[in-house]
Amino acid sequence: MVKFGVNMVVPETRAAWVGKCRKAEDLGFDVIGAADHLGMAPPFPALVLAAEVTSRPRLNTFVINTAFYNPVLLARDVTGTDQFTEGRLELGLGAGYVKAEFEAAGMEFPRAGQRVAHLEKTIKELNRLYADEKHKPATVQKPGPPLMIAGRGDRLLTLAAEHADIIAFTGTAAVPDGGELAVDDAAGIAERVDFVRGKLKGRAAEFNILAHFVAVVEDRREGLESLRELLGGKLTVDQLAELPTALVGTHEQIAEQILAHRERFGFTYFTVLEHNMDALAPVIELLRAT
Repeated sequence: MVKFGVNMVVPETRAAWVGKCRKAEDLGFDVIGAADHLGMAPPFPALVLAAEVTSRPRLNTFVINTAFYNPVLLARDVTGTDQFTEGRLELGLGAGYVKAEFEAAGMEFPRAGQRVAHLEKTIKELNRLYADEKHKPATVQKPGPPLMIAGRGDRLLTLAAEHADIIAFTGTAAVPDGGELAVDDAAGIAERVDFVRGKLKGRAAEFNILAHFVAVVEDRREGLESLRELLGGKLTVDQLAELPTALVGTHEQIAEQILAHRERFGFTYFTVLEHNMDALAPVIELLRAT
């Protein structure tokens, strides 16, 4: 079984948001996500609206910049959203990484270790409040919404291995804190997956990957060449061909790639950005038919 999510990143009118959420459900996506960045739709209201106009997909914050939030106030938004979506919320949390957004908000950009420490504090506070019968609103899901933690670093992935129901791998390479993200190669992603498996110590967790690039083309190699140019030649065509973050080829080839990535990395949950929603839909249909 493979699960598919779409992350909505374009802020639009109410009608447009409603339309694309309904479209995601009609296309077969299992999860509708809302990103948490300045200049995008506010994630919790966006998911409540998505719940009003859909009936089947789960609703995910992909992912909350936890460093922006007071844990107690975040708990109110989480539990209230779980109520208003009737238990369809999937809570995605991250430590925050875009330095420019902290500056725009007039906030200090804490060191990576401080941001991860705040994430850990937030998780523990959420769990405490979920269990507190006096806390209102109360969650529909017990003990609370499924937790996704997204990131790359050792400390964050160790935290994810300890607490998360879903571990979201970014597919990005190691860069200086606050630096511009870069695409990792397959070996780097595999190393991160192996790191997490070692930390899970037998505990079960779902593995998610964000497929940054989706290109439906008849000539796969030509499509990979175009992607290589887009990325400034930092990876070879052969390296790109192995990436779980780059789904390139015919619909049938992409379906084969997803199954291969499930086998190699253990990814059973693939997320794409909203502009790739139409491109991936036939692949979802193909895989559901097998």
